[in-house]
Amino acid sequence: MNGNFFQRNILVALCENIEKESYSNSFYINDEYFTYRQLGECISKIRRELVSVEGKVVGIAIHDDIETYASIFALWMEGKAYVPLHPNQPLERNLGIVGQVGLNCIIDSSGDSVYSQWASENRSKLICSSKLVYSGDFLDNWAEVDENELAYLLFTSGSTGTPKGVQITRRNIASFMDSFWKTGIKVDETDRCMQVFDLTFDVSVQNVLVTLTRGACLYTVPYGQVKYLCAASLIQEQKITFSVMAPSMLTYLRPYFDEFDASSMKTCILTAEACPVDLIEDWLKCAKNTEIYDFYGPTEATIYCTYYKLNRNGKNLSSNGIISIGKPLANITAIVIDENGQVISSGGKGELCIAGDQLTLGYWNNSDKNKSAFFEKEHEGKRLRFYHTGDLCFMEKSGNIMYCGRIDQQAKIQGFRVELGEIEFHARYFFKNEKRIVAIAFQNENSLTEIALFIESKKFDVSELLVFLRSKMPAYMIPSRILFEEHFPLNKSEKIDRVALKQMVM
Repeated sequence: MNGNFFQRNILVALCENIEKESYSNSFYINDEYFTYRQLGECISKIRRELVSVEGKVVGIAIHDDIETYASIFALWMEGKAYVPLHPNQPLERNLGIVGQVGLNCIIDSSGDSVYSQWASENRSKLICSSKLVYSGDFLDNWAEVDENELAYLLFTSGSTGTPKGVQITRRNIASFMDSFWKTGIKVDETDRCMQVFDLTFDVSVQNVLVTLTRGACLYTVPYGQVKYLCAASLIQEQKITFSVMAPSMLTYLRPYFDEFDASSMKTCILTAEACPVDLIEDWLKCAKNTEIYDFYGPTEATIYCTYYKLNRNGKNLSSNGIISIGKPLANITAIVIDENGQVISSGGKGELCIAGDQLTLGYWNNSDKNKSAFFEKEHEGKRLRFYHTGDLCFMEKSGNIMYCGRIDQQAKIQGFRVELGEIEFHARYFFKNEKRIVAIAFQNENSLTEIALFIESKKFDVSELLVFLRSKMPAYMIPSRILFEEHFPLNKSEKIDRVALKQMVM
């Protein structure tokens, strides 16, 4: 992959499509089509407003509208990066992110922005992108930016109660796109692609770039709607040809597979969660014309780092009922290590670690976390920088990676990675650290991951606790069960026995 792949294969490709596919549809949002011409005009008007903005990173209050998507490209053309701020997450949490990064500008397409007070108090710039007026194209003369400059910052759950920012560079994205196309997946201007994930989740970046660099149309699921119902409607009514979904969404659709029409779909990627074999087998029967892939990847390795193409006419690799996460992408090196950091030979279980050009620079202003999460190691004659994924895996004899679960206290909820420690942190804070708290991830009867919160206490009304937690965390992090134990069980090391607690949930 040679210099400035990001500009050449992303920005150039987009602008070429704005020109040659001018009157073709780029987006379908809330039952309305937007052409590539309209997308170009929206990018241009936002970019003109950004010329006077100082600083390398700008916040985007994300909404399901053309202005929000256009803002990303306007920022990239100006050589800037973005931080997505979700309107459905607590304002306090978002302002904490704003403070961490030191933002002096936020783009918000809503007419009545919740950030107005912040802008006034901090003498910062608030751009209402929907009110800007197009005054001519401004799609060329991009800022000269090194490939190692940031493209976006995504904040994930942090065990200290403070979200941590993952820095993704232009080189990371360029490397990912190069890897993605080398899987053999094809998208062109005739495709109708679906966007289920919101812009705080990195899979959304793949959906946007794969669609717009190929001149296709992206059909979005409106925020605040029941995702699986909207996705089902789009697939059938709009004849979606390319989709990316979490297995949990298929779990909700599964009762309707017999009457579900997925005949238009050419390619389906399943990602963000472990993929059960039985679910996949049923989906293969339903999506009869579809090539189905299982993609895996932490945010730190830029969207995906391994993939497995499902075999429609034969046996698929699995371990304990979970489909293989496959082999590394073209620009990724993957190893499995033991507790001493030594590479484990084929068949032995250990922690999956990832290296390559897709690997993040590290966490934003978090040297302690960077030291623990990343390490250098000699591998096949090269000194490489690896990331600890925290996932327990083993290499099958053919080189495919088998996923066995987490080795730490993280969980995937609705596709989002959650630190159980963050939930515990906020609950302890509510009780002024006077009660012991344990959060446990478990699978319900539908094989979906939920959170149970154990409180070492006699039973009491938890309504005030839930109100407090909802003010601190997104909805997917709120425990679905709250359980009481007067005395927590202890293991042989005199530590709280989480295994015993989990068995109480199951």
